[in-house]
Amino acid sequence: MIYIFLLTLIMATDMSIFMQFLRSVVLPLPGVVEKIHFEDPAFYVNNKIFTNVKLGKELLAIYTIEREQWMERDPHTFFITNHYLHYKYMLVRLKTVSPEDLKNLLITAYLARATKKLVKEYEEIISAR
Repeated sequence: MIYIFLLTLIMATDMSIFMQFLRSVVLPLPGVVEKIHFEDPAFYVNNKIFTNVKLGKELLAIYTIEREQWMERDPHTFFITNHYLHYKYMLVRLKTVSPEDLKNLLITAYLARATKKLVKEYEEIISAR
């Protein structure tokens, strides 16, 4: 019983750390809002989801037009289920994805879903750094 409690606590802490990382990457991006989507956190830009977290499964669904590349590179970390066959999303296993890859995927997904005005605003922020 104690083992299950500790395991749950560790997993919750991991997800808490992941959510902090995710929010630190996407919430500063122009126009991004966080909403609940089917009981899990999702991030939108231009009223379009670009990523959503599957908390209970420790997965992230992310918008991408390059999913074949990612899945070929690491099929354990990047994959799809039948549900995603006809959508431009892939699933990312949070336990195995590197923070660098995840950040790149998040920003790429954001840029693909953002308006031209928001993309320009993002580029201005980046160039000012």
